[in-house]
Amino acid sequence: MSTEQSNYDASDITALEGLEAVRKRPSMYIGSTDSKGLHHLVWEVVDNSIDEHLAGHCKHIDVSILTDNSISVTDDGRGIPVDMHEKLQKSALEVVMTVLHAGGKFDKNSYKVSGGLHGVGVSCVNALSSHLRAEVKRNGKVYMQEYSDGIPISQVKEIGTSDSTGTTIKFTPDSEIFEILVYKFDTLANRLKELAFLNKGLHLSLSDFRNLDENGNPKKQEFYSEGGLKEFVKYLDEGRTPLINEPIYVVSKEDNVEIEVAMQYNTSYKENIYSFVNNINTREGGTHVNGFRRAVNRVFTQYGKDSGMFNKLKFAISGEDFREGLTSVVSVKVPEPQFKGQTKGELGNSEVTGIVSRAVGDVLKYYLEENPKQAKIIIEKVILAATARHAARKAREMVQRKNILTGGGLPGKLSDCSSRNPDECEIFLVEGDSAGGTAKQGRNREYQAILPLRGKILNVEKALEHKIYENEEIKNMFTALGVNIEEKDGERILNTEKLRYNKVIIMCDADVDGSHIVTLILTFFFRYMYPLIERGHIYVAAPPLYRVSKGKQFRYCWDENERQEAITAYSDGDESKVKIQRYKGLGEMNAGQLWETTMDPDSRLLRQVGIEDSIESDRVFTMLMGDEVPPRRRFIEENATYANVDV
Repeated sequence: MSTEQSNYDASDITALEGLEAVRKRPSMYIGSTDSKGLHHLVWEVVDNSIDEHLAGHCKHIDVSILTDNSISVTDDGRGIPVDMHEKLQKSALEVVMTVLHAGGKFDKNSYKVSGGLHGVGVSCVNALSSHLRAEVKRNGKVYMQEYSDGIPISQVKEIGTSDSTGTTIKFTPDSEIFEILVYKFDTLANRLKELAFLNKGLHLSLSDFRNLDENGNPKKQEFYSEGGLKEFVKYLDEGRTPLINEPIYVVSKEDNVEIEVAMQYNTSYKENIYSFVNNINTREGGTHVNGFRRAVNRVFTQYGKDSGMFNKLKFAISGEDFREGLTSVVSVKVPEPQFKGQTKGELGNSEVTGIVSRAVGDVLKYYLEENPKQAKIIIEKVILAATARHAARKAREMVQRKNILTGGGLPGKLSDCSSRNPDECEIFLVEGDSAGGTAKQGRNREYQAILPLRGKILNVEKALEHKIYENEEIKNMFTALGVNIEEKDGERILNTEKLRYNKVIIMCDADVDGSHIVTLILTFFFRYMYPLIERGHIYVAAPPLYRVSKGKQFRYCWDENERQEAITAYSDGDESKVKIQRYKGLGEMNAGQLWETTMDPDSRLLRQVGIEDSIESDRVFTMLMGDEVPPRRRFIEENATYANVDV
């Protein structure tokens, strides 16, 4: 037993406050009580195990989805202390499990680096679980305590012996709190895969006991990375064509801040920077990302000048030009991170900027000097990006001068609604003029607007930016929605202040072509109007596939199961009496049918578009709409049972 392990005991557990508010206001602590909040419970428990790994005491973390949708997380760390807490006069295990903001991570000696710094962690999970069982292997013994709604229903018991150490937390989310109780295997798998890349050398596994094979074994995936962020970048760029042979890799440590960065240039036109602090995805960036960008700008600017490659340019190079077609992961481990906001979305430690900038700058400078051929390819890409950006700005300015993006003139094809209150208005982006005409006849003119789109819109994944602003259908969408792209501090942002509709509904045929058009439009929104997805404005309409009728009786059906149920209900044993109409397109329905099945808020089915995992979403959009065919083919083959995708 190491000295550090023997010193990790009840005295290291600091209690700050109780659990009273968690059950009353769960969203304050886990974000929501929907699917995101449900899965967040798992991350809180796994984060504790990851902290043990970061402290050097855990090599394996196993997550299981059990048959009743309860979750079990087991690690081989030191085990939560079970001895008596001096101040609270109860077992340290009970303190950790029942007191908010209680944990060893508040003591610098126990955890030098920790992800769950707000400390709500496992006690919050306990409060929101109808049942939780904690089992600890420690000091040669096995201890256990059970809880209901966060309240202990037994004392900490010694239930056996063990020559290993670790903790198992098994919990059942409370059905009175969560709207959704079914865990998604893919959502859990994607995050565990991410954690494996971020923590090279750590073994993680996910088992699903709801899904057994013929031998009774659960569906299982294992995650392990030897190469860490280098492998992560290659995984993210699977659907893109790389410009350099291997990712540029940075590993450094300064003032107890550990830096790991991997970056790779590709032929795409977008910047993809993903950042993490102590394994937490900092979606809004922060000082570590600022340091990375500063180093890239500084080193490449100097190299371009020294090599003379920028001499012929008639306009200035911008920082974003160095990052176009760059996929990078910036991960730092900070002993005492300061996050802006409760969501931990942005790192605020000012000292980290310089630390990351120096580490990345030193490696980049050496790389460019040692790899002149690769350096030339990158600088040529930068010059192309600068030229394209200059052209894109001109295209945007041209559009604005014509009053298209500023709302001065609406597209001729738009049939607007009479209301001017964005909160009650919605717009249907409809595939084709024919279906658009039917939708115009069937809509409620007070609050529903119709914008027909001609055929398949431009694939923005493969297009230079200025081509996007020149595309008629895309210009019409910008115009109708009332949003525009502005440049602030060298960054392009979407200005949504004049958004004209609360709901933007994509309505296409229920066939392969329709699915392809939906994917094209969603790619555009993901790349150029991401805030609209993030704020819940984007929806996909779900027109029915069938109309099953007998005499004057009829029923609309959205899938094969509903169709079969309707046939059974109407047939009386004789299916020849039942008429089945298959809708291949929106145009096959009359205005009344389209209204009652797809447009009437009282009866329609709308699918709201959300982003559960922005990193995985980016990878999938690139794979589906990018240049590389093999990854797309693999994706379709793996998902063919439920995916409807064009190659």
